[in-house]
Amino acid sequence: MLQPKRSKYRRAQKGKMKGNAQRGNRLAFGSFGIKALEQSWITGRQIEAARQAVTRHMKREGQLWIRVFPDKPITKKPAEVRMGKGKGAPEGFVVPVTPGRILIEAEGVSYEVAREALRLGAQKLPITTKFVVRPDYVE
Repeated sequence: MLQPKRSKYRRAQKGKMKGNAQRGNRLAFGSFGIKALEQSWITGRQIEAARQAVTRHMKREGQLWIRVFPDKPITKKPAEVRMGKGKGAPEGFVVPVTPGRILIEAEGVSYEVAREALRLGAQKLPITTKFVVRPDYVE
């Protein structure tokens, strides 16, 4: 499961996820990728599940880049606990994703294989995504 080795603060504020992605919104490494179309928190487990689905379908050929990393700690209070008494204990880590963000990139496989592999990976994520291809890509 993806998580930081160490972090500066154990607990973080929720924050706002407004607007579109200003960074990480273009393909940088591979010829194919999946782009987020809505905003959400994505957990390390969901990213790992998507990565496994993509690599299995690509039969470990080509290269894969995960462009997001869960470094925001999420806290949760136990069930049936009264209000107050401070913030809950850290539960896991998430990455806040805004529309336009490239999540996964692939290279070194055919268009058909990449499209199907990234479709299978996108099914593991809690948001709608879009398959994108590098503009100068030639089959």
